Amino acid sequence: MTEFALMDQIKWNGDGLVPAIVQDAVSKEVLMLAYMNRESLRKSLESGETWFWSRSRGELWHKGATSGHTQRIQSLRYDCDGDTLLVLVRQNGAACHTGAYSCFYRDADGELPPESRPQPDRFAALSALEATIAKREAERPEGSYTTYLFDKGLDKILKKIGEETAEVIIGGKNGDKQEIRSEAADLIFHLLVLLRQQNIPLDDVMEELEFRHRKPVKKN
Repeated sequence: MTEFALMDQIKWNGDGLVPAIVQDAVSKEVLMLAYMNRESLRKSLESGETWFWSRSRGELWHKGATSGHTQRIQSLRYDCDGDTLLVLVRQNGAACHTGAYSCFYRDADGELPPESRPQPDRFAALSALEATIAKREAERPEGSYTTYLFDKGLDKILKKIGEETAEVIIGGKNGDKQEIRSEAADLIFHLLVLLRQQNIPLDDVMEELEFRHRKPVKKN
């Protein structure tokens, strides 16, 4: 679809704007909500980075132009009505002006009736950990071990994966279930750090496992 064809698909509001939901392409965390007009959408498409229209200042703004916390666009979609954009990005640093990874950091789940609150999920800890690692990469809080790994870079992360793999092997050799459990958790954590560093969503790994599960087994 050409730029002009896309513009015609969008239902601009009375002010010539359309809301744009910005989502981390890796962790799937919703980062922010902003507005685009035709010019900011055009600039976003041309540059590959997000541009928005500031309703308070009445001007275009390039996300991260002053802070350096730019958003590299990985995918751009619009909904069935054409009145909302979904922009999947590779976030460089924090998305929120407060320095938080996401603008949606205030939790109101406690206000919901008990039957509406999130139900326990067997793999919820993995999703939460992936989101936390993304948050640490963006905010780089001082004293955080995850910050330390990202600051040291790929070689350090790979070294830790090698060390934790060896620890799992030792635990298995010892037949120590608690040791295996603990070291396996350490290994999974460091693998998730590597996935974030390499810009690979955990969803991609799950899709690969699902593909292998569905793939027919060859018979001899």
